[in-house]
Amino acid sequence: MSKDKQEQQVFDVERIRELIELMKEHELNEVDLRQDMQRIRLRRGDESPTLIHAPAPVAPQVAAAPPAETSAPAPAEDDNAIYITSPTVGTFYSKPKPDSANFVKVGDVVDADTIVCLVEAMKMFNEIPAGVSGKVVACLVENEEAVEVNKPLFKVVPV
Repeated sequence: MSKDKQEQQVFDVERIRELIELMKEHELNEVDLRQDMQRIRLRRGDESPTLIHAPAPVAPQVAAAPPAETSAPAPAEDDNAIYITSPTVGTFYSKPKPDSANFVKVGDVVDADTIVCLVEAMKMFNEIPAGVSGKVVACLVENEEAVEVNKPLFKVVPV
């Protein structure tokens, strides 16, 4: 059987319908299939499945990146700045409830025990203490932004 015939059999409309029925039957949200240079991803949300069909990704070629542009020199206060980082992967929340005020804002002075935010991981809301004393000079993430381990959340300058 030719290669074109094989690809057609894997990615034909009837096969896609079968995959959609299997997704419904087994309550799957996503199916991602690859064969040679062909790829098909079926994804469903609350409504109905959507079809994404694209060639399989090709291994990236490494190329030298141009040097990054640098901005003006950092102010003197940045020399001794301390960063409060995320201890876990999750979602950053700047306030305890949607209608509440932020835990801290730029200009606030915090000590090691001051709760500065929440990071939700697997439905667990973890209070994040500053761990340092100083003045908050920048919030480096947006409310409800996904964060990684050790991602800087706040910039603090000792006072």
